Amino acid sequence: MRRFNNRTVIVTGGARGMGASHARGFVAEGANVVIADVLEQEGRTLADELGDQAIFSRLDVTSDADWAATVAAAEDTFGPVSVLINNAGIVRFGVIAETELAAWRQVIDINLTGTYLGTRAVVPSMRKAGGGAIVNISSTEGMRGNFGIGAYVASKWGARGLTKTAALELGRDNIRVNSIHPGVIRTPMIAGPAAAAFEALVSD
Repeated sequence: MRRFNNRTVIVTGGARGMGASHARGFVAEGANVVIADVLEQEGRTLADELGDQAIFSRLDVTSDADWAATVAAAEDTFGPVSVLINNAGIVRFGVIAETELAAWRQVIDINLTGTYLGTRAVVPSMRKAGGGAIVNISSTEGMRGNFGIGAYVASKWGARGLTKTAALELGRDNIRVNSIHPGVIRTPMIAGPAAAAFEALVSD
């Protein structure tokens, strides 16, 4: 038996990069996966590739309404949610003294507030499932500082703290909450112009 047979899994930022890898891995282990992302064309293409075990749901992780619709789509298609992978995230490069407030807020809203909204949105569904697991994708930057990515670092420290509190609160519902902290992975988010911008920043 595969480890996630017939379990319902939501992967945010699931259309490409790490999220797409998560989605493929869960399907290979028998799960039914909701690929949740703002990248509609890429997300639908991946869902078609994965077949009957996957659907796409357009999700802006900062939107309560989008979260409600995504959880409803998951339940309607596959049943109550057993696993949430809070993977969606962005990075903006720039030293703190030169970071615009709008850029700061965008990173915090997606990386941290989106994780909070997702956690809150799936709890009723996981209770119906008899429990579940929430995995928040933090970063090695959630344990240290780093030059030129202050908003990202703050968001990932915040995600780690949110994880610890959610684990304490939701354990009574048989819901496990953990964070993982990968190092730098070359994905479309940090490839090309973004990588060049960061290299220029740290070499100044």
